[in-house]
Amino acid sequence: MRVTDTSDLWWKNAVIYCLDIETFCDSDGDGVGDFAGAAQRLDYLAELGITCIWLMPFYPSPQRDDGYDIVDFYGVDGRLGSLGDLVEFIRTAKDRGMRVIADLVVNHTSDQHPWFTQARSSKDNPYRDFYVWRSDPPPDTSSEVVFPDKENSIWSKDRKTGEWYLHRFYSHQPDLNVSNPIVRDEIAKAMGFWLELGLSGFRVDAVPFFLETKGIDHQAGDPHDYLRNLRRFLSRRTGDAVLLGEVNLPYEQQVEFFGDAADELNMQFDFVTMQQMYLSLARGDARALARTLADRPSIDPDSQWATFVRNHDELTLDKLLDSERQEVFDAFGPEKNMQVYGRGLKRRLPPMLGGDPQRIRMVYSLLFSLPGTPVLFYGEEIGMGENLAAEGRLAVRTPMQWTDEDSAGFSSAPPDKLVAPLVEGDFGPGQVNVVAARRDPSSLLSFMGILIRRYRECPELGWGTFSLIDTPNPAVLAHRCDWEENSLFIFHNFAAEPAEVSVKLNDGDVPSGGGILTDLLEDTRAEIQPGETLTVELPAYGYRWLRIQVPGAGRLW
Repeated sequence: MRVTDTSDLWWKNAVIYCLDIETFCDSDGDGVGDFAGAAQRLDYLAELGITCIWLMPFYPSPQRDDGYDIVDFYGVDGRLGSLGDLVEFIRTAKDRGMRVIADLVVNHTSDQHPWFTQARSSKDNPYRDFYVWRSDPPPDTSSEVVFPDKENSIWSKDRKTGEWYLHRFYSHQPDLNVSNPIVRDEIAKAMGFWLELGLSGFRVDAVPFFLETKGIDHQAGDPHDYLRNLRRFLSRRTGDAVLLGEVNLPYEQQVEFFGDAADELNMQFDFVTMQQMYLSLARGDARALARTLADRPSIDPDSQWATFVRNHDELTLDKLLDSERQEVFDAFGPEKNMQVYGRGLKRRLPPMLGGDPQRIRMVYSLLFSLPGTPVLFYGEEIGMGENLAAEGRLAVRTPMQWTDEDSAGFSSAPPDKLVAPLVEGDFGPGQVNVVAARRDPSSLLSFMGILIRRYRECPELGWGTFSLIDTPNPAVLAHRCDWEENSLFIFHNFAAEPAEVSVKLNDGDVPSGGGILTDLLEDTRAEIQPGETLTVELPAYGYRWLRIQVPGAGRLW
């Protein structure tokens, strides 16, 4: 395989940046971010090295679930701008070398969507079968609710018709009946519409719930057939478009959503690895993460995992054992107002690690060196914190901190008029902001720029073969990625004490005539001979990226 072939599947070594338009940049001073403001910040993202922007929902919405309750799949919320503003944003992003994908939220609608307004008007309305209904009282489903602090059932009774409708999330978000061919056509048309306007794919929200056939009496068919049909539709309309799926399931179930022939989701978030990473961080012991990476199922070369430290949602720990989850709570969220739903955290990484710059950098070094495609949540690159006074998941959906001004350079409106409250204290805009970080060569922002450049220069990480390296020190995670006669050896120390690791190189790891050992983060080079032992010294929370390079292979580093 040649390096030029990597462009065929651009998302396998992309750097994805998730942002919420309403909290990113406000251009008109109304306190709400908009597309015109976000467009002014595209050069910042391009300079950072972002290659793909993921937009959280921007559709018309009553805003009862931060935009995930949609009333029009073909529009832009008036607070954020117009369709014209969106097209200009996409066009400018592409000019700067960045693709744009958006949330596809079609497992439910708002109860104010015209489809549901019609559906609940009478039992014989043509839109009735757009949703899932039952006439008999439902059983106790309190154990199945997604938000146990808000709902006690996944069924709600509609007063006018006396029947119950299904909602896996909030009661104001009725689930669509995806077994209905007309609904499927509507979803495809909406996808086609946004592809025509320039999107390069979708992040598919809550995929298992989207394909749910619970409560549907007639034969719905295999839901994976439907996902395959959507993938085929996407490929016909835009050949290189991507479907990035949110599938928070155990690995053995999750891999089914890639498809037996890699014909369903192109990418999936790796929730399991993320959760085990936090357990290893809490313990100062890399073994939990190492075991998970060893158990990670192999996938088709045309598929990919998406790795992340923090997403836009709760930092869920639902795949950990109760005792393990408590370990993470004790380490990073000991107070009740730091936890959410009894299963996750409403915090960002820097406050959880007490602002320790070395430990924070170690975690992001890990993110960019694990096999997969890294995904950043806006503000991670500067070390933003959270606002614990905000409810639930909104704690991390605070305005982007551009400057140290009263409204963080996000808006000219006063702080009390902003769409969301600012972060306060040590991680607020007075201490953490883009302008100050750009002026500081030792800032987290500068370090993230280096990581992104190195990641993009290392196709081994997105395309290569991953394997763990045995080490006697349980605090050290050591792994390698091999691709096209090049090998990367990567080390991370999870402990507060220094560590030394020795790796006996195998036959073939070093060319017979000798090779060049390059430290990709320290920019140092040394000769290495066959049969040598690679000895690596790691400070507390240290990390090293080492490449053994074949002389004359055409690489500069």
